[in-house]
Amino acid sequence: MLYLIFVTIVWSFSFSFIAVYLSGQVDTWFAVVMRVFLAFITFIPFLRIKHIQIKQMSLLMGVGACQLGIMYFFYYNSFQYISVPEVLLFTITTPIYVTVIYDLLQCHPLRLSYLFTAIIAVIGAAIIRYDHISTDFMIGFLLIQGANMVFALGQVGYKRIMEIYPLPQHQAFAWVYLGAVIVATIGWMLFGNSQKLPTTNVQWLIIVWLGIVASGLCYFLWNYGATKVDSGTLAIMNNVVIPTGILVNVVFWHQSIDWLRFLLGCAVIVAALMLHYRFKRNRLNQ
Repeated sequence: MLYLIFVTIVWSFSFSFIAVYLSGQVDTWFAVVMRVFLAFITFIPFLRIKHIQIKQMSLLMGVGACQLGIMYFFYYNSFQYISVPEVLLFTITTPIYVTVIYDLLQCHPLRLSYLFTAIIAVIGAAIIRYDHISTDFMIGFLLIQGANMVFALGQVGYKRIMEIYPLPQHQAFAWVYLGAVIVATIGWMLFGNSQKLPTTNVQWLIIVWLGIVASGLCYFLWNYGATKVDSGTLAIMNNVVIPTGILVNVVFWHQSIDWLRFLLGCAVIVAALMLHYRFKRNRLNQ
């Protein structure tokens, strides 16, 4: 749980950094490929070919392709159509995808209590962030839903792989980042615009920070944390980034905020987490 909380705090800065310094200024595919390449370089010392099955290798690379490569393409492009608050709003469906996909991967009926608490967390996030929606909201909404689905598939898939094929996680994540690099590189070669490379030191610094810290370190810690909690907790924690992201906008970019709605929404998210643990405890005691 502590890993998930730490990563949430770090990621809360990413929304504004991308919107302010990169979106519309730096080519999307270049930003994606640099981010995952820097993350991969960070984990190259842990890459091991021996003692890993081809199936494990392929599945882990598939996780990276989804959770980092494809997800980033949807995510970065969304900032061209919607604002940071709208991006935060549209990510609230991620907990539902996490819960449903995990149950589908396990081939057993949906756990309605998990789905119920995930929906409560979505309601809490919606209370915080529902506001005026721009005219391009449908395109932005669909892009973020694509990002939500592949992000959920990636983190849940990684959790299941670690349950079925145990492997030292720092070694496993080297393969995850390699899968992301392959997908992002293909995307850059096919669709990249070499005329829109970073032009300022700030843009390069943001890309390096996003690659080494927000991706390299934090995606590892997030997925590591995902293997230590149940899917219901993981689903709810996906929405905690919304209030933290809003606080970053308020404190560092001086955005206005409806404090009543913010506090009410946070209370609903916390209530969802507490209710989930109560359901889990009751199930264990039966």
